[in-house]
Amino acid sequence: MANSLHSSTSISSVGFSSQFLGSNLGSKASVSVSFPSSHTNYSLKSVETLRQQSSRISAMSKVENNSFEQVKVDISLSPRVNSVKPSKTVAITDHATALAQAGIPVIRLAAGEPDFDTPAVIAEAGINAIREGYTRYTPNAGTLELRTAICHKLKEESGISYTPDQILVSNGAKKSIIQAVLAVCSPGDEVIIPAPYWVSYPEMARLADATPVILPTLISENFLLDPKLLESKITEKSRLLILCSPSNPTGSVYPKKLLERIAEIVAKHPRLLVLSDEIYEHIIYAPATHTSFASLPGMWERTLTVNGFSKAFAMTGWRLGYIAGPKHFVAACNKIQSQYTSGASSISQKAGVAALGLGYAGGEAVSTMVKAFRERRDFLVKSFGELEGVKISEPQGAFYLFIDFSSYYGIEAEGFGKIENSESLCRYLLERAQVALVPGDAFGDDTCIRISYAASLTTLQAAFERIKKALISLRPAVPV
Repeated sequence: MANSLHSSTSISSVGFSSQFLGSNLGSKASVSVSFPSSHTNYSLKSVETLRQQSSRISAMSKVENNSFEQVKVDISLSPRVNSVKPSKTVAITDHATALAQAGIPVIRLAAGEPDFDTPAVIAEAGINAIREGYTRYTPNAGTLELRTAICHKLKEESGISYTPDQILVSNGAKKSIIQAVLAVCSPGDEVIIPAPYWVSYPEMARLADATPVILPTLISENFLLDPKLLESKITEKSRLLILCSPSNPTGSVYPKKLLERIAEIVAKHPRLLVLSDEIYEHIIYAPATHTSFASLPGMWERTLTVNGFSKAFAMTGWRLGYIAGPKHFVAACNKIQSQYTSGASSISQKAGVAALGLGYAGGEAVSTMVKAFRERRDFLVKSFGELEGVKISEPQGAFYLFIDFSSYYGIEAEGFGKIENSESLCRYLLERAQVALVPGDAFGDDTCIRISYAASLTTLQAAFERIKKALISLRPAVPV
């Protein structure tokens, strides 16, 4: 970057065309501000600020014959942004969508998005909000109506009590999480994240100038965090533990007894808070049951509970989520949101009230979707379980399979090259099977690949046959 910048003795200048300044000068005229990069104190604060930042940003332009010729632009980015990796799930989904739009019959099993339409009652509530003129700003924290409904839901379904001023409604649960991380983490703090993890957790920690501390789990243990490992990794810098149950990407559900053991460890460390991501709470398969971490003894005071409407209610495009917690922390999140995006959509909030009015755990509308997800899960677990060299932990919730395909690594695919890792295997399956999946390295476990079964059973059957054919071609024929 240094080669593209002015030296400390150069002259920095910014030129402005008269048409932008609103003057009556001729079309070829310009107004320039020039100053040497010295230690002179300028009375204009803006000039001084520009001089101090000249080591990072330099943009010069000049006007000739009514046209702009760009001379130099420093295109460097913030170190904070450069530390963040792009989301592979988004990238792969976008790529698969582009292929499909180009006429290539790609089966897309990468995105974590239900294939169902938003239940009609919810959609109608949104439509009515528009028709009735409910289209203006709401309070930054969300409407009192929705926050009151969320309090009722958390009390009745999760066993945790809050008041409306302890709830913050945001533009999706993702927004709720990043605001929480920014609110409680300081530079140098550590955020403890069990792997496999949702792709955004480590990057959110980095955006807060915190350090993600990744704790691996085992497929043989259903990808559940070992409390002993957790205890050994907690330091004086540990600020936040992120738990996701049911889990994205594994579908694992933390049993209550295991959560109680984790809570006992957390209780020993006054600085350590817990962010409990419960967005898949209602997509769970009996006999598994959901336990909200904040409901455990002594955990309410240090838990930030995140939930939303995208997954269970098939409302991904409505962008509506929320965080619940002690008022001190929620107020901090509210302050960030007030300077960032402000409140969530008024229309979506009306739809959210309707969603919470469907009954316990979403009523029949949600239970019908969960029944379909379970049927799809059972098909895929049975089918992939019959393939050679595949390891599976049967998911107890959400709508993902996280399958270990590492036995195929190291194999040379004719006309493709060597299958070296989860990313190259996903590229191979996209090219040969025309099925879009997400490599496990995006989730912190390169041995696996994530398959979303938020697609029709017919689509999943077709996808499996394509994947099976592509994998079989990698195995040498067994001599008779």
